[in-house]
Amino acid sequence: METVAMAPIKLTENAVNEIKRLMADASFVQGQVLRVGVKGGGCSGMSYVLGFDAVEADDEQFEIEGVPVIVKKSHGIYLFGMEIEHEDGLNARGFVFRNPNATSTCGCGSSFAV
Repeated sequence: METVAMAPIKLTENAVNEIKRLMADASFVQGQVLRVGVKGGGCSGMSYVLGFDAVEADDEQFEIEGVPVIVKKSHGIYLFGMEIEHEDGLNARGFVFRNPNATSTCGCGSSFAV
């Protein structure tokens, strides 16, 4: 599968560093790449998908700051312009999704409505 030039999402420097750290871990399954997507569910209607997975036929592939990323073609409309950050503070730790397409989000930030 070819790599598409323009990624629909942005990974911040902190997110890139954390993803690369996870990929360097001995338990990481070689050949998998970062999947970013959406699925139905969550308190606001849709939830984000973020994890490592194998490339499938209907995926678009991107490379963002050295991180291989896949997105289902049908998910791009929900993700275009989204920024993924990784926070490592005392009050919050984990990945944060900033999606300009979301009309509302839940309190935990992991689900949204469009």
